[in-house]
Amino acid sequence: MGKARKPIQIVILFLILLLGGYAIGTSVFGGDGKPHEGSKAPSFELLGLDGLTHTLDEYKGQPVVLNFWGSWCGPCVKEMPALQAQYEKWKDEGVVVVGVNVGEDQMTVENFVKLVDINFPVIMDTGRDAVRSYGVSPLPTTFFIDGKGKVDSIHIGQLDLDSLEAQIGKLVDP
Repeated sequence: MGKARKPIQIVILFLILLLGGYAIGTSVFGGDGKPHEGSKAPSFELLGLDGLTHTLDEYKGQPVVLNFWGSWCGPCVKEMPALQAQYEKWKDEGVVVVGVNVGEDQMTVENFVKLVDINFPVIMDTGRDAVRSYGVSPLPTTFFIDGKGKVDSIHIGQLDLDSLEAQIGKLVDP
């Protein structure tokens, strides 16, 4: 009976070493899969307030401002007028502002959008799939994605009108 356990113990030890090596390797070499400046922006498939499913690919060739927010988040609420103003300013240049609501139901999101009077596209990440693939924490977090689908810059925290305009200007005139 002791001899039969030995091969099983060796296999278990090998698996533990393999998983440990993988965990250490990904933490040391940054293999967490989260986007960083210069990397390709992860794709998503999320339901919009318009009732349609939206993906990042539908904005291919256009600069995208991807803003993760929640209606309960004070800084998110404060930056909405700046996002709306820049959307209005840059939409004729092909810039797309997309708001990604994190974890709230459709009625809450619709009421908030009406209350703050925004009309840029809003999609809902109810299952937090995009939050995980983008590594978002905390809210608000904004990704500036160039027309080739690469992350130009990432802004964590509230954006003001001037910094938002400067970031979008870099996307339009690199």
